[in-house]
Amino acid sequence: MDKSLIDGIARKLVDEGLLIEAGWVSLKMMAVPKTAPQIQVDEMRNAFFAGAHHLFAGILSFLEAGQEPTEKDLHRMTQVNDELNRFIETYKKKLQI
Repeated sequence: MDKSLIDGIARKLVDEGLLIEAGWVSLKMMAVPKTAPQIQVDEMRNAFFAGAHHLFAGILSFLEAGQEPTEKDLHRMTQVNDELNRFIETYKKKLQI
């Protein structure tokens, strides 16, 4: 798959305010077989968006009151970042990208 094509599509979607859709489209283009049944594609998209929703709702729920982030907020965001980085490295190895 042409990474520049994926990046261009993702950039356009992000510019339209569709960051999560951009992630889904990128994943679909790189990892979902073109022969996958539509029900599988639909359910994978649902799972992708559910995961994004869970993450965002979780972040909003654990931020402490006030406008400035606290040390605890920053620590939790670092933990989320680290967890997702571990996942993506494993995933890249699986896809050999």
